[in-house]
Amino acid sequence: MILVLGVTASGKGRVAFDLARELGGEIVSIDSMKVYRRMDIGTAKPSIEARQQVRYHLIDIVEPSESFSVGLFLERATATIEDIRGRGKPVIAVGGTALYIKALLYGLFEGPGGDERIRAELRERATAEGLGALHAELAKIDSEAAGRISVNDAKRIIRALEVHRLTGRPISSFQTQFDAARPGQDWTIIGLCRERAVESRRINARVKKMIELGLVDEVRSLLAEPRPLSQQARCAIGYAEIIGHLEGRMTLEDAIELIKKNTRKLAKGQRTWFKTFRPVTWINISEEEPHESIMDRVRQALQ
Repeated sequence: MILVLGVTASGKGRVAFDLARELGGEIVSIDSMKVYRRMDIGTAKPSIEARQQVRYHLIDIVEPSESFSVGLFLERATATIEDIRGRGKPVIAVGGTALYIKALLYGLFEGPGGDERIRAELRERATAEGLGALHAELAKIDSEAAGRISVNDAKRIIRALEVHRLTGRPISSFQTQFDAARPGQDWTIIGLCRERAVESRRINARVKKMIELGLVDEVRSLLAEPRPLSQQARCAIGYAEIIGHLEGRMTLEDAIELIKKNTRKLAKGQRTWFKTFRPVTWINISEEEPHESIMDRVRQALQ
């Protein structure tokens, strides 16, 4: 089984397609938004032509009005991989949704349950004292977690403090147990990476192409459907910004720039997550490197 990972617009989809075609394998998508039907342009789904040549899984499996979770993904992905292997086919997993990849490789983190009373209290404190004060408190009780969590990440700061209040243990101790597992020996993991400036240019080019392909009309059509978009679908990068434009909250030009900005932020978060994955064979790609050269290096890594 081969896993190809990388930040958005890194070229991982094309590499996975070529590998699947060469090896006679099937592709398992690890993407939290490609699961939604009719959300095609903004999620950069593989083309119909590509899907006619190679079999893809976990694409177009959920209505945009429905929610989808990492637990549902793991359940579907596990069954799919077992089915592919049972038919004697190679598995080529590809994606950039870091939480889904981590679940596939290591399983789900089973920390303690939540306490809404504690969360409400911490949210009130965040409003009154500022997130910086809560982050400083976290640093005193769990410096490891504080080092990984941004001072602006309210959800994760509150969750970490909540876990400590509930258990008397730092959340990093639970995550150490979670991270102790390692990918099964059946997985070979290839990571694609480029210079950040190159990634930014590729992201900008992808956003431009999405607009040219009709992203605005795609979002307009989704909003016109009888059942409203789920919160998860509405918040997807590319969709949230165009919805803001269609609802009159920003110009199309501003929406496009915001998509680029938010996609760069996503890529930054992906890079941070991927640093925690082991073992990964990273392939550093230069800006002008031909695709066939990239494929040659991927083949060498697999050998």
